[in-house]
Amino acid sequence: MAVTNHIRRSMIFLNTQRAALVKEAFVYHPDCVIFDLEDAVAEGEKDSARIQLYQTLKNVDYQGVERWVRVNALDSDLINEDIRAAVAGGAEGIRLPKTETAAEVQAAADKIAAAETEFNRPVGKTMMMAALESPLGIMNAYEIATASDRMMGIALSAGDYTRTMHAKRTVAGTELFGARSQMLIAARAAGVMAFATVYTDTDNEAGFVDELRLIKDMGFDGKSCINPKQIGVTHAVFNPSAAEIKHAEHVMQAVADSKANGVGVLTVDGKMVDIAWVEGAQRTLKLAQAAGIYKGALV
Repeated sequence: MAVTNHIRRSMIFLNTQRAALVKEAFVYHPDCVIFDLEDAVAEGEKDSARIQLYQTLKNVDYQGVERWVRVNALDSDLINEDIRAAVAGGAEGIRLPKTETAAEVQAAADKIAAAETEFNRPVGKTMMMAALESPLGIMNAYEIATASDRMMGIALSAGDYTRTMHAKRTVAGTELFGARSQMLIAARAAGVMAFATVYTDTDNEAGFVDELRLIKDMGFDGKSCINPKQIGVTHAVFNPSAAEIKHAEHVMQAVADSKANGVGVLTVDGKMVDIAWVEGAQRTLKLAQAAGIYKGALV
């Protein structure tokens, strides 16, 4: 089963052809990097990009940063070699673009399994993530998310989605609300993670922060990034605040104190709290611990 309890606030796309960039990206401390073999690589440079990918995966110490590879589409003649290079190099996961059906996930999973066998990798270890980029992909989000035990998460890719919806990109993101909501519901029902699309206006930090706060409040696990300067901002927004950590501690302590008395409803920090709040408090503390900002014990 895919690892879904790893912290993945930020996932930065890297052009695999740019050797200096891919070899040094870990210094910006993203949670994950995505080596791009798809849109960022010119058609005539796919082979050289795979060679660069393999050498980077084998020879660069990413110091705990999770390494993903965005391969070319399943209906291309490139995906087999993309997957072989990624698996041979030891990437933690494969990001499948333009995913619309569960059958596509299953077909890609079969290719990954074959590559794992070929290169003596543990079969089943390589995770998968599917990018949903069309109305059909959004409609099939739950089936896609549950199509393989390798599935770690699903991600929205807004460029193609808004184009096929005949929609215009807005600052408020109104055109994405339906897709975000449906995808997030599907991810939670499937027990996988959910990731929001990139924010392309890299000079508009205020707008970026607004979008981060929106998707965090909605329940997303993280965001795809395209510029290193977006990473620290993303972490700052997604990390629990000091007040959230303190309240979570109070909830956990109050629940523990009440067990002996058989009390089910409590008042914590002036708010009514029942047992349903415990999961949220636990998640807050686990996220804070994974982010390195909480050293307390987890209950």
